[in-house]
Amino acid sequence: MDQQDALFEVHHDDQDVGYRVTTACQVAGITYRQLDYWARTRLVQPSIRTAQGSGSQRLYSFRDILVLKIVKGLLDTGISLQNIRRAVSKLENFGIDDLAGLTLVSDGKTVYACSSPEEVIDLLNGGQGVFGIAVPGLMKELSGTITAFPAEPRESEVSDGQAETETGAAVGDELAARRRLRSS
Repeated sequence: MDQQDALFEVHHDDQDVGYRVTTACQVAGITYRQLDYWARTRLVQPSIRTAQGSGSQRLYSFRDILVLKIVKGLLDTGISLQNIRRAVSKLENFGIDDLAGLTLVSDGKTVYACSSPEEVIDLLNGGQGVFGIAVPGLMKELSGTITAFPAEPRESEVSDGQAETETGAAVGDELAARRRLRSS
């Protein structure tokens, strides 16, 4: 690996490093509401760390954010959320390297995963394709964009006994003390 490559190293397969909700939203081009809804309805859940009660912080992997971008792209083209759910469930077993070789093609209703240029051509010749999402291009764009954001270790905690909320704001001991008083 040369020096230039090292400057832009992205942790594609590293399950010990994740990105916070605010980063996932910014990089994927979605709102917090969309992200939260998709997590709660299990469309795209964070694979590094899920929310576990009040004050916990979800962490999304590079792959999770790539899938969020794919979902956003499919939504923008008018694919129904129900059909997107089917497509995402088919992509669940694909590793990051598998995704890097896919082109998603749709006729507006069904989403097809093509792993070679020949498959794309066959699909288009059959009159199936209306639009496509080249995942390698999306992945390259994401790799460049995400380097501007800090990655965080899986087991990150805020110092001084503070928890961190989904929006990144620290919640101090005062709030914890109020909760203890209410529960007593």
